[in-house]
Amino acid sequence: MKHFLTTTALVAALLVPLPAMAQQAPQPPRIVVTGAGEAAVRPDMAIVSLSVMREAATAREALDANNEAMRAVIASLKEAGIADRDLQTSGLSIQPRWDYQRDGDGNQTSKLAAYQVSNALTVRVRDLAKVGTVIDSSVTLGVNQGGSISFTNADPEAVIDQARRDAVEDATRKARTLADVANVQLGGVFEITEQSNHPMPVPFGARAMRMEAAEAVPVEAGENAYSVSVTMTFLLEQ
Repeated sequence: MKHFLTTTALVAALLVPLPAMAQQAPQPPRIVVTGAGEAAVRPDMAIVSLSVMREAATAREALDANNEAMRAVIASLKEAGIADRDLQTSGLSIQPRWDYQRDGDGNQTSKLAAYQVSNALTVRVRDLAKVGTVIDSSVTLGVNQGGSISFTNADPEAVIDQARRDAVEDATRKARTLADVANVQLGGVFEITEQSNHPMPVPFGARAMRMEAAEAVPVEAGENAYSVSVTMTFLLEQ
């Protein structure tokens, strides 16, 4: 009986929260700041998206016509010096096109008008001087749907690292200013998080479709700006 009472008292004592355990440990004082950095560099590679669309009465006829046009485009790109590893099919679509009409009573009817086949190709152009010619010759040989072009860098890590350094320096400067104004002592770094932004593709479809074969599409590469933002948490010394 005595052993049972002792065990019961021990269990009851464990179930009662101790004051020290019931409360969370106080969080150390800290400052949270965000810093931004950006570095620019001339691009050394273009990524071009090209698409061929053909339409016919049957899916077979549309696919055959599309295949013929895309083969001509790929052959032209290879003749221009584009390597096999820089050519990649990025989409294939076969779908019917319906013709919708209304009769005299206002009822809508649908009729199969044709089949459309689209084939998209992503091209990496490592010689920027060839970009305009690549687009122009592709349109001449059959590309007839909107695409996109983006200028990038094969190895942008050195530029991104510089943007990171600038972002950290910016955040540290802000933290020191806040600590000085608040008359507190800045401590070590508690946490860092990063967000990066890279150049986005630019559509060129409608403009490219109007280009004449006698002249290459005018293209300006400009500069790529790589931006990085960091959020840094600094401890404050007490």
